[in-house]
Amino acid sequence: MKSDQKVAVLGGGSWATAIIKMLLENVNHINWYMRSIKKIKHIQEHKRNNFYLSSVTLDIDRINLSNDIKEVVEDADIVIFAIPSAFLKETLENADVNLKGKIIVSAIKGIIPQDNLIIAEFFNKYYNIPFESFAVISGPCHAEEVAMERLSYLTIASQNLRNARIVADILSSYFIKTSISEDIYGTEYSAVLKNVFAVAAGICHGLGYGDNFNAVLISNAIQEIKRFVDAVHPITRDIKSSAYLGDLLVTAYSQFSRNRTFGNMIGKGYSVKTAQLEMSMIAEGYYAVKSIHEINKNHLVNMPICEAVYNILYEKISPAIEIRLLTENLR
Repeated sequence: MKSDQKVAVLGGGSWATAIIKMLLENVNHINWYMRSIKKIKHIQEHKRNNFYLSSVTLDIDRINLSNDIKEVVEDADIVIFAIPSAFLKETLENADVNLKGKIIVSAIKGIIPQDNLIIAEFFNKYYNIPFESFAVISGPCHAEEVAMERLSYLTIASQNLRNARIVADILSSYFIKTSISEDIYGTEYSAVLKNVFAVAAGICHGLGYGDNFNAVLISNAIQEIKRFVDAVHPITRDIKSSAYLGDLLVTAYSQFSRNRTFGNMIGKGYSVKTAQLEMSMIAEGYYAVKSIHEINKNHLVNMPICEAVYNILYEKISPAIEIRLLTENLR
């Protein structure tokens, strides 16, 4: 029996489309916001998002597509945000939305670049959303594999485990297994950092470094994640679980990783601007590394890989020189 929970999804990209596919397994009716009226009409006519995950057939009779955020949010108990972090603040500033009393869910895996805030902190600061009303979707789960119904695992984190379980249940299916956690800080920051390390992996691949080096790079990357999240939010957590290590591995190695693809282009000599123009999707790691660099000024965590990526993308230091220097800091 499908759930009668009223669910809204905000965002029109591949991950938003994948979430819609997951929800259609369990939810009777979904409100779906996307900005482009042209894309909305296309999906309504063709029953698929030909711009992202075009292989997924969508049950349009159970989806209310709208470019009116207020309409979509008001008729929902659970609101899932899948808008790139760089555009979230601007999108909501232009909309008169009331988020009180709803479960707010982030599927963003990014950080607000203007404020250096993770998504939970952003909604708490600007919309007075209690942390207990917030949840995070994390784990190694590429949208492209969801489209193919390949078995994937998600972790839903919330300080209110009842809310985490509600969200987990509406996403679970024969191809999606879910677990719950209370660690919103660790899962959010880990999701932000893994994008930075995927950029690093891509840069190294573009420069011609091989699998042996990449294994060392990612081994050091999970240590950086542990040092950082323990400094920012020191609780007991198993950094080797799928929400942390698993997400890092798939983002650093997968052919579907947009952050690795972006880094690979930088390693091959593309400028940041050219690489961004050629990609049809946002590489969150570009914005994330600057925010982590700023946040870490208060914590002074040893993060040589993050600093190398920051120097390449923002200080315009040669990737070949910066990675050569990085190799001396890895063990």
